[in-house]
Amino acid sequence: MSKHKIVIGRTDIADFPLLGFNQVEVKIDTGAYTSSIHCKHIEEVSGQLRCVFLDEKHPEYSLKTHTFNDFKTIRVKSSNGISQKRYEIHSKIILFHKTYSISLSLSDRQDMKYPVLLGRKFLNPKFVVDPALTNLSHKNNIYEYQNIIQK
Repeated sequence: MSKHKIVIGRTDIADFPLLGFNQVEVKIDTGAYTSSIHCKHIEEVSGQLRCVFLDEKHPEYSLKTHTFNDFKTIRVKSSNGISQKRYEIHSKIILFHKTYSISLSLSDRQDMKYPVLLGRKFLNPKFVVDPALTNLSHKNNIYEYQNIIQK
């Protein structure tokens, strides 16, 4: 019995409830295995991981330092073949009115257009990507909200 996959476009807008971020732009990247989130000032202190998410360009900018007790280090290979050590945390993401668990590597994405990249590890087996479409989860939320208001 095959499970129905949700169609997702090349970009979308998601919420990260455990991190306190809403309406964050995400890029869907089937070429990437891991998912990553823009993060600065990453440091491990006394067995805890501390960091600041996002930056001035993004709507959820905050100087708040987030602290994690549950984290690990992973090796991520970039498209140019260079392997890099990164921290990885576990969190939650909301897309299409459903909350999913997600592992996020912490990366400085300041020079990237999207602060979050969703890779194959998260996408499989839940989603199928249509690169001709964008923001399907976000549009779905707006459509349902407008229907509720009209009733």
